[in-house]
Amino acid sequence: MLVIVVENAPPRLRGRLALWLAEIRAGVYVGSYSARTRERIWSEVLDLIGDGSAVMAWPAPTDSGFAFETAGPNRREAIDFDGLTLVKFLPEPASGTPISSGTQFVRRT
Repeated sequence: MLVIVVENAPPRLRGRLALWLAEIRAGVYVGSYSARTRERIWSEVLDLIGDGSAVMAWPAPTDSGFAFETAGPNRREAIDFDGLTLVKFLPEPASGTPISSGTQFVRRT
């Protein structure tokens, strides 16, 4: 199963995602596609996300059972801890300081 969650996404991206995936809640899209189609959908997200943020998760043969990628500003950062993907929170940004511009993390085996 493929899951994509978007925040502050432009209407054009939300409409595009609705063509391929079911929007089960505002900004939460799910579906079941091959790796090739998943990569194509993610490239559309990257092209259209603008100032918004997105995360995509899918089943993978890892210890946690899934892999994910993110795009856009995010206070969470993926780290590899002895082969297990963990997520840590970055400190709260001071006013006027931009938060992380997005982490692209994929652990493939």
